[in-house]
Order: sequence, then C-alpha cells, then structure tokens
Amino acid sequence: MLNIYSLIIIGSWLLIILIVSYLCSKLFPDAKELTRKIVHIGSGPVIPLAWWLKVPNHLAIPIAFFITITLIINYKFNIISSIENIERKSFGTIAYGISITILLIFFWADHPSAVAVGVLVMAFGDGLASLIGRRLKSPTWKILGQKKSRAGTFTMGIVTTLVLLSINQIIETPINIRDILFITSLAVSLEQVGPFGIDNITVPIGVAACWNWLLLS
Repeated sequence: MLNIYSLIIIGSWLLIILIVSYLCSKLFPDAKELTRKIVHIGSGPVIPLAWWLKVPNHLAIPIAFFITITLIINYKFNIISSIENIERKSFGTIAYGISITILLIFFWADHPSAVAVGVLVMAFGDGLASLIGRRLKSPTWKILGQKKSRAGTFTMGIVTTLVLLSINQIIETPINIRDILFITSLAVSLEQVGPFGIDNITVPIGVAACWNWLLLS
C-alpha cells in the first residue's frame, strides 16, 4: 500500500510539472527553451522524493525505463511539444531518461545518494546554467558547436557545489569540501562538452560515479 501512495505522490508531482510547462508554452509561446527547462529542472526532485518515500528497485527501474521509452516516442511524434525544444537538434531529454535509468540500475539499491547527486546536479546545475547563461550577457565560446558562456558556466559550478554540500550535510558522509570541489570541477568540465544533449548522460553518471567512489574510499 505504501508503494501505491508513493507512486501517486511522484506521479502527481510530474503531472504538475507537465501542466506548468504546458501553461507556460501557451502564455509564452516564444520561450521554448524555458518550457523545456521547467520539465528538466522540475523532474529532478523526483529522485530525492523517491528516496525519501523508499521506492524499491523493482518499481523505480521499470518506471524509469517506461518514461524513457515515452520520451523517445514523444521526441518522434512531438505529442507534448513543450518537453522538446524545436529550435535546435538535441536528444537531451531522451539522454536524461537514459541516464536516470542507468543510475537507478547501478546505485539505487545500495547508494541512492549517488543517484540523487547525479540527477540534481544535472537538473538544477545544467538547467539553471542554460537559463541564466542565455539571460545574462557575458563572454561566450563554442565547443563542438555548442555555445557556452561565462555566466552559465559559473552558475553550473555554484549550483553543483550547493547541491553536493546539501546532500552531504543531510546524510553526513565522509566526503569533504576538497572532494566536493573535485566533483564540481568534473561536472563543469563534462557540461562543457555536450553536443546533441549528450551531457545529460555524461554529467549525472560522472558525478554519481565519482561521488560513489569517494564515498567508499
């Protein structure tokens, strides 16, 4: 019965995010990146929510896999247009689903904090970096055709550090500030190289794997 309530809570949260994204797409039709980032950022808290609700492996992994398949279908047929940004070619949303599924398979049973940091860094760090980087004027550069900015990169670093510090404080791990800065540097570096949204795989998996390694070392 607890699992049913947990799924209702998580499903309700995701539904709220989709509704907000849809309304935003109607109110601000030109802000396509904003509506996509609402889903990107809003989906992140699902993982710590599932962690808190103690959603087991046998439910979490199939649901993540099902959502990923749904995202692939949506990308193909554009059923929910607010999820995808049609201004540029990106498989970021699909990659996001793939990375979460992979993290759940490898870390959810024994080290859910690794899944949480990986997903939250991707959701908040990368999501806010994109939004703020587009809003604030700052020096820019291109890596593999992807435009990056000083403001966006700085945001990624600050938000990643805050996410890691927060999780570290909540569960009281042996990871210290030097370790956190190391993981932050890794996340920022991986985010710089993200053609076609591939950073939605490399960042969360890289952060989670590094966190888990430092946790066990």
